[in-house]
Amino acid sequence: MNYFEYFSEIEQRFSQRRGSILLLSTLDWALIETWREAGIPLEAVLRGIDAAFEKYEQRSRKARGRLRKVNGLAWCAQAVMRAAEEMVEASTGLAPNTSRQPAETGFEPERVAAFLEGNAGAIEMAAAAAVDGQGWTAVGSSTALRLRELAQTLRGSDPPALDELDRTLTVLEEKLLAQIQASASEAELVELKAQADNELAPYRGRMGAVQLRQVQQQFLHKRLLEICRLPRLSLFYMSHG
Repeated sequence: MNYFEYFSEIEQRFSQRRGSILLLSTLDWALIETWREAGIPLEAVLRGIDAAFEKYEQRSRKARGRLRKVNGLAWCAQAVMRAAEEMVEASTGLAPNTSRQPAETGFEPERVAAFLEGNAGAIEMAAAAAVDGQGWTAVGSSTALRLRELAQTLRGSDPPALDELDRTLTVLEEKLLAQIQASASEAELVELKAQADNELAPYRGRMGAVQLRQVQQQFLHKRLLEICRLPRLSLFYMSHG
């Protein structure tokens, strides 16, 4: 199971249970990322989605179909956390689960190198189009250069392991995000936080305080990158289409 499959399996199951295709929102993406970073197994997420919809369908039958349609993955957040806890309890005393390590299948060195070079080109284009010649653009240029260097090492005789490479990409993205956030105005950040609060409002009762803060932060990061037209760098976002 690779990073891309983690996302796509969740998206597919949610759409199936909802009964119609719904493009996941920025909030949904942020929530999936918090689950992945917390090490919640895919099976727990899928079980939680199923459990949430089974409960919804029971209520809908009693209400004779008058319940509002489920429009966000965050509606399943409580059920997912419950399923994860149940899996931990059930696995007590068993051998450690090593399935969380991403499989290398589908991540051939040349494909990954092309992904890195594509992101480097996207960063360079965004930096060239930025109105502000300073701020994040200097870090963006150095990030693009580093991505091209990593692409070259992948084509060499001793390419880095995928988990090591992804940690490096995460660090590069965090440094870039820190500079973007530092360059943003107070008004811009306040507006983005307000957007996150508005989108999270219907689901506050379904998430704990820590998870709410994590999702809000992920939302803020995604929106900052979208505004600057910058790509996500992790192998999680590598398309396999």
